[in-house]
Amino acid sequence: MQPLLLLLLLVFSFSQPPPTGAVIEDVVDILHVVKEVTSGVLKAWDIVQSSPLAANIELPLMREKQRKVLQRLKEVSRQIDQSEAENSQYVALAIESVNSFISNNVPLTAKMNDITDTMNRISSRYQQMQSYEAHKDKLEMSTLVTFAEWTVTPNAHSVHHLMDRLHLTLLGSRNESRLNSSSSSGNLLSQLAYNYEKSADEMCNIKQSPQQFVYSLYTDIALTELKGYTMIEFSWMMLRVYGKGNFSKEAEIMRRDYEKRTERAVNLLKEVMRRADRIVWRCDPTKHVSKVTYDEVTRLLQGYIENEVDLNGDETCRETCSYYQSTRSEGCFKDKYCARQPKCSGRLYNCQYIDSDMWVCPSPLNSTRRYEYIEYENGRVLGQRQNCGRGTTKVDSWWRYLFWHCSYCFCLCDEQGMKSDRFFNLRESVADVKQNRVVTGLRFVKKNRVFHLQIQEGSLLPRGAINASTLEWKPVDEYKIYDRNVARGVDYHTMSYESRSIDLDDIQKTDDNTFVVTGVRFRVLGAHLNLEARLSEFDFKKGELIQPEVNSVWQSNDNTDVSGERRQKLSVHNLDVPTRSIASSLPQSKHNQYIEFVNSGLDKDAAQSTVPFIDIQDVVSNPPVPLSGIGIYYKARLGFGGFVAPKIITYDFTPHVQVPKNIS
Repeated sequence: MQPLLLLLLLVFSFSQPPPTGAVIEDVVDILHVVKEVTSGVLKAWDIVQSSPLAANIELPLMREKQRKVLQRLKEVSRQIDQSEAENSQYVALAIESVNSFISNNVPLTAKMNDITDTMNRISSRYQQMQSYEAHKDKLEMSTLVTFAEWTVTPNAHSVHHLMDRLHLTLLGSRNESRLNSSSSSGNLLSQLAYNYEKSADEMCNIKQSPQQFVYSLYTDIALTELKGYTMIEFSWMMLRVYGKGNFSKEAEIMRRDYEKRTERAVNLLKEVMRRADRIVWRCDPTKHVSKVTYDEVTRLLQGYIENEVDLNGDETCRETCSYYQSTRSEGCFKDKYCARQPKCSGRLYNCQYIDSDMWVCPSPLNSTRRYEYIEYENGRVLGQRQNCGRGTTKVDSWWRYLFWHCSYCFCLCDEQGMKSDRFFNLRESVADVKQNRVVTGLRFVKKNRVFHLQIQEGSLLPRGAINASTLEWKPVDEYKIYDRNVARGVDYHTMSYESRSIDLDDIQKTDDNTFVVTGVRFRVLGAHLNLEARLSEFDFKKGELIQPEVNSVWQSNDNTDVSGERRQKLSVHNLDVPTRSIASSLPQSKHNQYIEFVNSGLDKDAAQSTVPFIDIQDVVSNPPVPLSGIGIYYKARLGFGGFVAPKIITYDFTPHVQVPKNIS
C-alpha cells in the first residue's frame, strides 16, 4: 500500500466536491482510501449546509443534525482505522528499524522524537473524538462545542498547529526547501532512507526494500494527517450546527495553505522514493546451519594427493608436479598411499609440489571431504589441525633408481560421483498466471542433488497489492538426473572445470514499468549459468495480468566474458570456508559480473570445499509486492569464500505517485 500523495489529495478533495467525470487513474492504494474518506467528509458537509444556520432552528433539529454528522464521522473513522490496521505491522517494523539505526545519531533521534510526540498528540485527540461519537446520544452540547473550538482555535496547541509542526519537522523549512531545490537531501525522510540503505542488518530484519521502508514510514504520517484533517472538518461542522459561525472563509484559507505546503511535500517525497533502492536481499543468519540456511556445491574441484608415478601411464617420475596441469590418475603403484584413499576417477588439474613427506588426517567415510587436514614435515599445515578421529597416516615420497624422486603432488580433482552435487536446474518455473498470480519471492533449494531457483507466488490485487493469504512456494520438479526423459543440457546443467561460472545480474525492464515477474529459469550461455526472468504486462489499477500467454517476455543479460561489453570476473582465489567468518557477509558484486565456483584455500581448508556456498534462505519482502526484477549476487567478507544468493527487486511505485491535476 503506497501513501505518497495523501496530504495533497486531501487538500484538493476537501476544497470542493469532486466534479462529475474527474478520475485519478493508476494511483497507489492509499490514495484510493483517502478519496473514499474525503468523499465521506464532503457528504457530511452536505448535511450541515442543507438548512439555515443553527441559530435559526430549534434545539431538537440541532440534535438531529449532530447525530447525523457524528454518524458520518463513525463511517469515516472506520475507514481510517481499517487502513491503519492493514499497515500497522509494516509501520511498526519500520519505526523499530529507525529507532535501531539512528540510536547513535543525536540530531536524527531528536527529530524522530519530535515527530513521534506530535503524532501521538494528534492521535490522542482523534481517539477522544471517536469516544464522543460512541456516546453521541448522551453528550452535552457544550462538550462538543468546547472540543471543536479547542481543535480549530489558531494557537500553539491546536490540531492545525500540530500538523504544521509535523510537516516542518519532516520536510524542513521553506528556506531549506529553496536551498535544496535540486535534491531531497535536506528532509528527514531522505536522511532516514539513506541511513536505512547503509544499515544492511535492518533491511534484512524487516525485509523491506528502502523504497518500501519510505512508504511504510510515510503511511504512518499520512494517516495521522488524515486524522487531524478529519477532526478539523468535523469540528467546523459541529460549530456550524450549533450556530457558532459559517467558517467558509476560514476553511478556504487553510485549504489553500495546505495545497501549497502539500505540493512541496509531494515533490520532495517523490524524489526520495525515486532515488531509494528497491532491492531486497538476505543477510547471513545468526548461526549458519547446513541445509537450512546454506548448501554447497560439493567435490567440483577438491584437493587430492597423488604421487607423480600415478599421474602418467608410464609409471615414471621424470617430471615435476607442476608439469601435470591436466591429467588423470593412471594407476596405483605398488599399493602405496593411493590404495588407502578413494581414487579420483575424474581429471586432475593444477598439480603442485609442497613437500616430500606428510601426515594426512582422512575425513569420515560419509563426508564429502577427503581430508580434514594435511601436515607436512616442513611445518606447513593445510586445513585446520584438530583431533583426528580416524588417526593420521604417514605419507612419504621416495627415490626410484637413485635419480628419480617420486614426489607426492597436491592436485585438484574434478570428479563426478554420488558425493558431487554440481547440478543446476534448467527447467522454467512460472507462476500460475491463469489465476492472476505473480512471483513475490525467491530461494535456492537442492532436491535430489540438483539446485533449483524456487519461486514464491501470490495473487495480484489492484494498485500493486498482493493477497497475502494466497502466498505459497511453488513446488520444484523433483526429478533425478538419471531418470528417463531427463537430459543433461536440457533439464539440468552439470558444472565442471571448463564450465563452472555463474553470471551475477539484475534482470528487469528499465524502460517499462508495466511488467512484473511471473517466472524464472537458468540457461547456459557460453560456459556460464545465466539467469532469465519472465516478465508479464499488467494493469496496475485493476491488478490484472494482461493476456500473459501473449504479453510476456523472457528477459536476460546476454553479455558474455568475450562479448563487446565484457563481464568482470570476481576473484575468489584461496579463500576460507564462508561459515567460519564471525562477521556477516556483505554484497560484493554488481550487475554484469560473474564468478567461478572454485576450491577453498589450500592453507585454510586443504582445498576440500567448493566456494562460494549457496545461500538457501527465503528472499521475500514484507509486505509482499509484485517484483519488477530479480537477480543473482555474491556476498562475502574479506578472506572468506562467501555465498551466491538470489535477490528481488520490488515493483517501482513512483510512477503512480502523481500530483492530482484538474480535480477542481
